[in-house]
Amino acid sequence: MQTGFLRLILAGCTLALAYSQMPTIHVAANLVLTPVWVADADGKAVYNLGAEDFQIEENGIKIAAERLGEPGEAPIELAMLFDLSGSVYSHFELERQAASRFLSRTMRPCDSAFIVSVGNEPKILQERSSSLDTVLQAVAGITPTTQATAFYNSVVKAAGMLREVERPDARRAIIALSDGEDNRSIDNKLPDVLRELQLSNSLFYSINPAGRTYSKNIISRRAQEGMETLAQQTGGASFVADNVEELAEFYKRIADELQGQYLLGYYSPAKTGVGIYRKIVIKVTGKPGLQVKARPGYYPR
Repeated sequence: MQTGFLRLILAGCTLALAYSQMPTIHVAANLVLTPVWVADADGKAVYNLGAEDFQIEENGIKIAAERLGEPGEAPIELAMLFDLSGSVYSHFELERQAASRFLSRTMRPCDSAFIVSVGNEPKILQERSSSLDTVLQAVAGITPTTQATAFYNSVVKAAGMLREVERPDARRAIIALSDGEDNRSIDNKLPDVLRELQLSNSLFYSINPAGRTYSKNIISRRAQEGMETLAQQTGGASFVADNVEELAEFYKRIADELQGQYLLGYYSPAKTGVGIYRKIVIKVTGKPGLQVKARPGYYPR
């Protein structure tokens, strides 16, 4: 690498800056960092890839990967959403325990988390913290209610909080425990929520604890379809749990995915600026049978 060029070295959950003795370092504004998860035919994460194994297209233009962080190394900024409304009231204690196990499994000293409740309006139960004990205490103090559900408002609130965090080296993820039903949000609809997630470069994951009976009700079905759309369009995943055991398994799958994600970096060839959505396609070449999951596009910041 040439003298004076900034190298991002992701190692042990830190971002090291290696540079020459030049007094000023300029970083190209068109550097794009995106989380990528790669699995084999059995759905198991693949950990031995290099930057040269990835093929990237942005708006149809092929680009070479410039860097690749080791799986799971990049810090994580988490927003945990808990639906406290009557629709998910019945098994909340077990659901809270599963979420606590997820946090214990996922959070490291370099990671941070917010806790946001979903009720009549979004409420911040815990401001951003890197202390696992602090976050777990906040989760332990959550009390379910029989309020209405401002789900979309809550996701937008969480995305806005993540967007304000100035950590270009970090991955951002929202984990929502909810059935996705919304009977309170007026200003925000599904397209608004998706745009806010994309603007904040956040992955969206959801676990619906209401079970597959949601399909018998058109409101519940549309709510789950909405969460699936948010997940697909941000590179996340959406699950439906029929029981507490499945709920715990889905939290584990999300944790495993976050721990197996590469942080892929490339330089965008686009000439357009902020506010113009850019489509991206990421593939692994020369290794048949591998599946790649990444966001399908982004808004430059």
